[in-house]
Amino acid sequence: MSLVANARQQWLANPRRDLLAGTVVALALIPEAIAFSIIAGVDPAVGLYASCIIAVTIAFVGGRPAMISAATGAMALLMVTLVRQHGLEYLFAASILCGAFQIVIGVLRLGRYIKFVSRSVMTGFVNSLAILIFLAQMPELIGANWQTLAMVGAGLVIIYGFPLLTKAVPSALVAIVTLSVFAILANIDVRTVGDMGQMPTTLPMLHLPSVPLTWETLAIIAPVSATLAFVGLLESLLTANLIDDITDTPSDKDRETRGQGVANIASGLFGGMAGCAMIGQSIINVTSGARGRLSTLWAGLLLLFLILVLQDWVARIPMAALVAVMIMVSVGTFDWSSLLRLRSTPLQSSIVMIATTATVVATHDLSKGVVLGVILSAVFFMRKVGKTIEVREAAAPEGELRYVVAGQLFFASADLFAASFEHHGHPKRVEIDLSDAHIWDLTGVAAIDKVIFRYRRQGAVVEVTSVNSATQSLIDKVGRHNRAWLPSPGSH
Repeated sequence: MSLVANARQQWLANPRRDLLAGTVVALALIPEAIAFSIIAGVDPAVGLYASCIIAVTIAFVGGRPAMISAATGAMALLMVTLVRQHGLEYLFAASILCGAFQIVIGVLRLGRYIKFVSRSVMTGFVNSLAILIFLAQMPELIGANWQTLAMVGAGLVIIYGFPLLTKAVPSALVAIVTLSVFAILANIDVRTVGDMGQMPTTLPMLHLPSVPLTWETLAIIAPVSATLAFVGLLESLLTANLIDDITDTPSDKDRETRGQGVANIASGLFGGMAGCAMIGQSIINVTSGARGRLSTLWAGLLLLFLILVLQDWVARIPMAALVAVMIMVSVGTFDWSSLLRLRSTPLQSSIVMIATTATVVATHDLSKGVVLGVILSAVFFMRKVGKTIEVREAAAPEGELRYVVAGQLFFASADLFAASFEHHGHPKRVEIDLSDAHIWDLTGVAAIDKVIFRYRRQGAVVEVTSVNSATQSLIDKVGRHNRAWLPSPGSH
């Protein structure tokens, strides 16, 4: 596909659907950006500016069309201590450095390694975020008056019922507009977007962080920036994987990694905080029909227009309408089939999924849950592969032994390998056939050394045969049995 055709496909394949979906996203972004600013301990303008700038920037430089990036709760939680101890200017500097770290990671092409996150971890990640999205709506529902609860119910009816009539317009947008008009005309006493906080009244301006350019400043912001970069990329790349699955289209993970960095640098330079992909808003976008970059660009531009030009009207949107949209997102995001598969799924996979979900929900920290899930997946995998090593005794002339080894020899299987050899008696010659085996690490080579040296102490001549080139290269580098001869048989 030519560059022009590719650009047309990513930007103008279905502009009407992209614009409508982006409109829903922009409306839903406002209260979330304000809430995340409050979490981080900064003015609402910081989160709103960040959401506008990151969305607009990532539309051009990101690697996953139709994915929404903006200010997020996961990132906001990591900023609290820095803002409290050092102030807002250090947050801007940390956001810029976070972006620089992400660009370096993208240039090194490390984004592709997200493929090592197992399906069980992905399912746990998705389910935990669905639960967190739902729990985030509880403050708006617990203790609310009956009018609020009735409007949330009405919103859900519209969201799920309107598509039965027509899918020409996103049902979430219909719900927001309908409930807003009704609440304004009927003058219903419910919480509105304006109750969340004051919206800015001026355009974001270029602003270099007012911090001293010293090693001390770097020591303050670098740990925070590194953590922001890691968590931001983790959430962004996992969300990109999810959108890939939903839309059945591929994404460029390394480009997305670099794009997140560019967007965060731009945010820090224009008075915003670092952000990343938002799974909730991205789900809203693609389920509303968006597939192109135009939806992300429009969401950012319309958000800026709404908060600067139409903020008096936006402030009157009832929170109940947006809560209904987010409940729909939560229900749609959760992988309900994963619960039905618990009986048929291998126990280890179920443990990984449940541990990932529980950790993220308990800590509200995506990185902790995903890292735990990856570690558990690796441990279970190594334990399983470690048991696949097989040492079989084959026919051999009298006074000789011949063993055929099959499987993967590394640190997890080394003990089982060494224990599989018979060391009684005094064979004259021992052959170890590695034609169906592969040695992966130093522990595997050490296990070979251990077996060979044992037989040599018994006076046997040991020969290792049919070794593949990679295994032979490793043995030549670190093996001991092919370098020195242990004492003669009579010395033991």
